Amino acid sequence: MKLKTHRGLAKRIKKTKTGKIKRRSAFISHLLSKKSAARKRRHAVSQDVSMADRKVVRKLVPYNK
Repeated sequence: MKLKTHRGLAKRIKKTKTGKIKRRSAFISHLLSKKSAARKRRHAVSQDVSMADRKVVRKLVPYNK
């Protein structure tokens, strides 16, 4: 039986060449005037999904290439 992909999550993650899963950082979409430049730079770069969450992500997006 085919498994259904969680479309909301599939749009938010990318798989790297080495097999890690990248995600966008939170806290960078609005209310930016009160945040320092260093804080905005830190959140601007994408991050890897943590080891604890990778198992859940792989279940929700089983056919991620």
